[in-house]
Amino acid sequence: MSSGCSIKSGHTYWRHDLIIINNKKDVLIMAKYKSYSPEFKEFVVKQIELDGHKIVDVSQNLDIPYDTLQKWLKKYRDQKKAEEKNAQNQLLTATEYREMFEAERKSKLELEEELTILKKAMHIFTQEKK
Repeated sequence: MSSGCSIKSGHTYWRHDLIIINNKKDVLIMAKYKSYSPEFKEFVVKQIELDGHKIVDVSQNLDIPYDTLQKWLKKYRDQKKAEEKNAQNQLLTATEYREMFEAERKSKLELEEELTILKKAMHIFTQEKK
């Protein structure tokens, strides 16, 4: 046992993640599974992926099994790859880009024309009051 304590017959030992019951002949080890919120998983994975922390260090600091962190990290990376692939599928063709550019250009010209008219109107109304 990694905690360094000896197991005496008829005793129950508690560790943060295991319950060990020793009844003379049989040793029963039951794992207590922890559940983590998706937000916490994302926070931990970003510490590894974006902040550059080592999986071993995060595992020890947060008392989360190394294998669990590897699974979370793999899932996160797979999701990011899927998002990138989806974004690439949504890229515009040259024709679509040109049409979008022309529509924005036309909208900008209309706004500039409206602004010019408003400036002239403001100038006219401010001169009449004097």
